[in-house]
Amino acid sequence: MGSVRPHRGGSWSWEPRHALLAVPLALIAIVTVVDILAPPEVHLGPFLVAAPAVTASFAGPRTTAIIGAIAVLAQAVVAVVRTSLTDLNHTFQIIALILISVAVTFFAHLRDRHERELSQLRSVARAAQEVVLRPLPRRIGTLRIASVYLAAEAEAQIGGDLYAAARTARGTRLIIGDVRGKGLEAIGDAALVLGAFRAAAHRQAELPALVAYLEGTVSSDLDDPTVSGQDTTEEYSEGFVTAAVLDVPDDASAVQVINCGHPPPLLLRDGHVTALEVRRPAPPLGLTGFVDSGITAETFAFETDDIVLLYTDGVIEARDGSGAFYPLMERVTTWSCKSPQALLRHLCDDLLRHAGGHLGDDAAMVAIERVPVGPDPVTAGGPDTA
Repeated sequence: MGSVRPHRGGSWSWEPRHALLAVPLALIAIVTVVDILAPPEVHLGPFLVAAPAVTASFAGPRTTAIIGAIAVLAQAVVAVVRTSLTDLNHTFQIIALILISVAVTFFAHLRDRHERELSQLRSVARAAQEVVLRPLPRRIGTLRIASVYLAAEAEAQIGGDLYAAARTARGTRLIIGDVRGKGLEAIGDAALVLGAFRAAAHRQAELPALVAYLEGTVSSDLDDPTVSGQDTTEEYSEGFVTAAVLDVPDDASAVQVINCGHPPPLLLRDGHVTALEVRRPAPPLGLTGFVDSGITAETFAFETDDIVLLYTDGVIEARDGSGAFYPLMERVTTWSCKSPQALLRHLCDDLLRHAGGHLGDDAAMVAIERVPVGPDPVTAGGPDTA
C-alpha cells in the first residue's frame, strides 16, 4: 500500500450489459403478443416506448436505436394483424414511438459522450497524480512506509492534500499537508509545496530552515499578483497550507517535528497511542507573514517497531449519519496493527464505512515504521499497491 486509491463506482462490463438486453426484448415480445390477443378496444402499443427508454439507461446509442427500431417494427406488426398500417390510431402510435426512440437515442449519445469525457479526465487525473503526488516507496532508510489518498470526488485522483518523503545524508524527511480550498487552485498550491519540499529537503541542514523555505515559497506565490490575479491582502487572509514536517535521523531513536497548524501525528507503541503535540506550533504556511513564528523543531522518541501515523483533517472530520466525527485515536487504539500497510488498510475501510462510503473532504494518511537498517538503507522497493 505505497499509494492506494480505492475503486469507486465503475461501469458495466460486457457480459452484464448485454445480458440486460433480454429485458427490453422480452418487454417488446410480451406487449406485442398481448396487444394482438387483446380485445379491439384495448391498445397496449404505447407501452413499447419503455423498451428503448430502458435500453438507454445501460446501453449506448447504437443499441438503443436498434431496440427502438425493433419496437417500431413490432408496432407495425400489431397494426397489420389488428387492422392495417393506415389505421389512424396505429399510425399515430408508430409516429410517437419513432419520435421517442430518436429522443432517447440522442440522450444515450449524450451520456455516452459524457462517459468518454469522464474517462479522459480520469486519465489526465492519473497522469497529474503521478507527477504531483508521487507514490512513496515501501522502504526508505530506516523506515517502512505506507500511504493512502482518498478523494472526496469520485472522479478526482488528487486534491489539496499532499505528502512526500525525501532522503538526506543523515536521515529521512517527510511532509504531510492540506491546502485550504478545493479545485485546480488547491492542486496547484499542493504542487508548489511538494516541488519546494523535494527541491530543498536534502539541501537544508536544519528542519526549521526547511520549513522557513517552504513558508517563503508559499508566501511569495500568494504575494504574486500575476499568479493569483487578486488583491494581495485578500490572498493572505484566504490562502494557506497546514503541514507537519518530520525529520527521522538514521542514527538516533527520535523524530523531529514541526507542526504548522496541522493535526498532530500519532505515535503507536506497544498498543498505546500518543499524539505528538508540539509545545510551540507554527502558523500554517502562508500566514507567517502576519506572525513572528520563531519556528523550532521538537523531538520525540521514535524507536524500532514504533509507528507514526500522519493524516489530514479529512480523516478526523469525516462524519457518520448522525453527524459524529470519525474517532481516529479510538479506532487506532483498538486495532492491533502489525505493519503500516495493515494499519492503513484497516483505517481506510473503517473510515469509509463510518462515512457511509462518501467523504466530505479529501483524506490522506501516511504510516511510517522504524525498522532496522537493511542491506539497502537508501531506498528499497517501489510503491506497494496492494
